Amino acid sequence: MSVLAQKNILIGVSGGIAAYKIPLLIRQLTKLNSNVRVVMTPSSKEFVTPLTLSTLSENDVFSEFTTQKNNNPSWNNHVELAEWADIFIIAPATSNTISSMANAKCDNLLLACYLSSSCPVFVAPAMDLEMFKNNLNQENIKKLKANLTDVLPVGSGSLASGLEGEGRMLEPNEIIQYVENKIKDTLPLNNLNFLITAGPTHEKIDPVRYIGNSSSGKMGYYLAKKAKELGANVILVIGPTNLPMDLLNIKTIRVEDSEEMFNETIKFFESSDVVICSAAISDFKPTEVVQHKIKKEDGLDSIKLEPTVDILKKLGKIKTSQYLVGFALETDNIIDNAKNKLKSKNLDAIVVNKIGDFNPISSDYNQIDFINSSLKITSFEKKLKSDVSNDILNQIIINVKET
Repeated sequence: MSVLAQKNILIGVSGGIAAYKIPLLIRQLTKLNSNVRVVMTPSSKEFVTPLTLSTLSENDVFSEFTTQKNNNPSWNNHVELAEWADIFIIAPATSNTISSMANAKCDNLLLACYLSSSCPVFVAPAMDLEMFKNNLNQENIKKLKANLTDVLPVGSGSLASGLEGEGRMLEPNEIIQYVENKIKDTLPLNNLNFLITAGPTHEKIDPVRYIGNSSSGKMGYYLAKKAKELGANVILVIGPTNLPMDLLNIKTIRVEDSEEMFNETIKFFESSDVVICSAAISDFKPTEVVQHKIKKEDGLDSIKLEPTVDILKKLGKIKTSQYLVGFALETDNIIDNAKNKLKSKNLDAIVVNKIGDFNPISSDYNQIDFINSSLKITSFEKKLKSDVSNDILNQIIINVKET
């Protein structure tokens, strides 16, 4: 999944011949599931039509401060457009537009949006060879960079004047790649390898019956999704669940029982930077699995059980540089039991699930305490698990930076 997925991207188009590439840029962004809106300078409409850009972006295109609706003027709010955007890409950026931006000139809607923006702004220059090299243009580009506006490099090749050299606007795929790389560099978990376990395990009694619990896998699922959004490379090992999941670009391994969970987790443990064990693994399993379905009329006096492998303890013994996080669901002496578990299993942190008026193992909600290796407790209110995942990962980010 691209880091641009679900991002609100405002594209500013100024009046240069390279505007003919903007439909392809919009098409590629929408294929990445970005939300795209377009603002144009009046002169840019001589090179590409608003109808084309509106059709491809599936949004109205704006080029004036007002729009006539039934003979009544309607204001196109530049502040609202600027605040909507997570990312602002100005392409092509002509010499005139770059000069206006650098000197806070505001005589069209695109410039008003730029001067009102607080999101990352990416500028793709497009002009002729000597114009690009001109000292005044270079000074304006320096001004933009000093104002934390990201000015993309230009391409080299055939120019509209017939000359060969630098000044071409980058191709749409190059612009997207540049923006993606810059956004990735700002993500707190960029390129860290995350291993997350989730869901229950089913320990077989016979071919159709098992010992298990009501874990939904939601907590681990949301942790995996959020870690990916924050730049991590994520592997999710998940037990049996009917949870509908969108796991694009998350390596997902489905397992059935505790032994499979252990084998798959240990396989990826050494190459992981952060390991979060949120799976609700059965503590016991039948000593023997009956190979045929047990008939009711045959009766069943007892099932002999044995402990399952303690995955968290095993990982705690062999960890080197991994940041290892466990979960605890306690009903009595909650904090003391969680602290004991943290120490005895050599964890770096433990997340305490609190049972209140709901059961967090199967609910959409959770309420947690986060305890780090120094036994510092950070408490949170009851929230949706999707929001709890933010709290957990923010605590991990804080604590990993401190270690």
